[in-house]
Amino acid sequence: MGRRAVAPVSRLRRARAALGTAVCALALGGALTACSPTFDWRTVMNNDNGYTVDLPAKPGNDQRPVQIAGQPMQMAMQTAEAGDAVFAVGTVMLPNDDPQIQRAALEFLRTGLARNVGAAPDAHAVQIPLAAGGQVPGLEMKLSGEAGSQHEARTVYARLVARGRHVYQAAIIAAKPLPQEQIDQFFSSFQLY
Repeated sequence: MGRRAVAPVSRLRRARAALGTAVCALALGGALTACSPTFDWRTVMNNDNGYTVDLPAKPGNDQRPVQIAGQPMQMAMQTAEAGDAVFAVGTVMLPNDDPQIQRAALEFLRTGLARNVGAAPDAHAVQIPLAAGGQVPGLEMKLSGEAGSQHEARTVYARLVARGRHVYQAAIIAAKPLPQEQIDQFFSSFQLY
């Protein structure tokens, strides 16, 4: 009779021990997951296009043709994905540094970003830092709307700036709003040569 009473208590202790071990393993797994960064920031120096920026993952490169003010141009893109967001710097190489062509390129980028999410192309002035010190005037945008054939919610954070024969678009396209520190990391690191 004593054996029967001991066996259930022993099984109960083993079950509690196993449950405790499982809880510890889950907690440790959660802690390790929390330590693995979604944002693995690295500084990228793009000497060809004249900028430096921090990106949250190893960037990919792409290039596509664009038509601005009736002229064919090329837009180079450097993109990195992290979490539910794409971080990108696009650079349009202009045929010359004519201020009228610069304005046309800025307008092309501004309206294109807004059109992609079905929003008004609202922007306000911002200063873009130069790597050597100083700043140049640019535009800043925050747009929200729906994008793509699935009409998925997107938030776009962007800065646009013209300098010489380049027009730049630094942008974050996110499926949900990002923590401000991730936005600040990206935009505060974006500097022109």
